[in-house]
Amino acid sequence: MGGSVTWQIWDAELAYSHTSLTDPEAQGRLDNDGAEPLWGVYQVKPDQMTHIHVFPHNTLEWRAAEYGIDHEDIGTLLDVILYEPFIPDPRDPLMWQDPGALRVAEETWNLPTCWTPGCSDETRLQAHLERIKSVKRNRVALENAPQQDRQAALQFVGSQRTADPDPLAPIRGARLDPVRVQGRRMAVEWRRVSAETLLAPTFQTKPPATFVGMQPLPT
Repeated sequence: MGGSVTWQIWDAELAYSHTSLTDPEAQGRLDNDGAEPLWGVYQVKPDQMTHIHVFPHNTLEWRAAEYGIDHEDIGTLLDVILYEPFIPDPRDPLMWQDPGALRVAEETWNLPTCWTPGCSDETRLQAHLERIKSVKRNRVALENAPQQDRQAALQFVGSQRTADPDPLAPIRGARLDPVRVQGRRMAVEWRRVSAETLLAPTFQTKPPATFVGMQPLPT
């Protein structure tokens, strides 16, 4: 049988990664690291089991860089991130025991990825969006739980929060730093081109932590 099952989205919560600021020996340091933003998206499966999809905030930046998605198009970036875990790995033998996963694999196995050489950003993006569409058709569809149900759940646990009409509103309201996105695009581009040919660094295309400045081009 075809078709997907529906998972409901109930909430989105901001957290942060480990930081050296919490280490006793870090007191007084000026170079603390970590505390990277993390998002947790609460989902409820058809069997009523809760699943929390946790991803770093910078995943939004990376997908913008890898597929040429406008950094202001948070809706597309979020759609991609939330459905990617359901894209099957053809190398996973358990895929053959999951009819929905197998249909997704059969429909998308030969599509280019963000690392396929000789493809434009548009081609890579459309291929990835086709994977997402196939997942929605054949495996899992995500929908927002009713606002009144989410509000009732908050009241049940004694929370003073008000359920937003869109449970993903905290993420949708985020704004990505275009400089951070550009830095990641440079990293992606270097990996692509350096995998295909021997390339001298340039002002725009270069390895990590490399500053070319006004050096003359190699002869």
